[in-house]
Amino acid sequence: MFVTSTQRNHWTFKSQPELEQLRIETNQKFINKYCHGEEAHGGSPLSVTEEKLLLRHYEYALKEFCARFKPPMPSYVVGTSVAYMKRFYLHNSVMDYHPKEIMLTSVYLACKVEEFNISIQQFVTNLKGSRNQITEIILGFELLLMQQLHYHLTVHNPFRPFEGLLIDLKTRCTKVTAEAENLRRAGEDFMDKSLNTDVCLLFAPSQIALAAILTSATRNGMNIDNYIKERLLASGNQETFANTVEQVKGIKFMVKNTESLNRDEIKKIEKKLDKCRNQENNPLSEVYKRKMEELLEEEDEIQTQKNVKHSKKEEIHAKELIGL
Repeated sequence: MFVTSTQRNHWTFKSQPELEQLRIETNQKFINKYCHGEEAHGGSPLSVTEEKLLLRHYEYALKEFCARFKPPMPSYVVGTSVAYMKRFYLHNSVMDYHPKEIMLTSVYLACKVEEFNISIQQFVTNLKGSRNQITEIILGFELLLMQQLHYHLTVHNPFRPFEGLLIDLKTRCTKVTAEAENLRRAGEDFMDKSLNTDVCLLFAPSQIALAAILTSATRNGMNIDNYIKERLLASGNQETFANTVEQVKGIKFMVKNTESLNRDEIKKIEKKLDKCRNQENNPLSEVYKRKMEELLEEEDEIQTQKNVKHSKKEEIHAKELIGL
């Protein structure tokens, strides 16, 4: 149930300004920690706007990757993947963790959570480049991603509520029973576009689904206002109805007013990111490799100490048994 979910309690925010403030704080936190003056690891840091544009670019890249994926990937896996990315970068800067790596990790984790059963070997066959290297990157960031999501892995997407609304329309709205299925295509298109906005961080999935149905009905020249008011929302009072209308308007406005990206601008931002990103979290950097080696050495040392303690205990126990 969405009303009692971690999504509603921890990942649904009151307003767009609240989200913007979180992103400003995240950007500033990285700058304060890693930048000396205006330089971050050899380059000037990205602005909040640049981070947002780059994240939108990688959200589109995520959807394109999922669209080409074999076997075909269900829409709810895509929705969950995008939600993971959006949540992760509310508290982490792209300068700390590159979106490409978190994007792939988000999709792989979503496949597991949504029970779209596919092995890591099958997963990486959909990617170009060194499959062993990509596998190490994804598995290396998987635990970090889950930690940053506070292990809140269940995502309520609008796709199931949308299906429910279509079924209800066919059942209870006799005027459009025969044409209800025509609402699917435009509705799915609306929900797909919504993934490139913040609506999943601000609104309930049922409200997004309702906005999709109403948008599709308008495009198809169908009037379902009476169904919404007299059937779907009949149990609520006037205030509830008015609030729902405002929520739907807000969702439609955000989806409709999504600005297109400029490829040249994105390329400039990516070049800038290459200079200012935290090399400690870059799997291809020597700094990262040394860090991993040190961690492995520490783990080996801890295991060695445990083995020594265990051996001493066994030795003492053996001596006790023979009376020494």
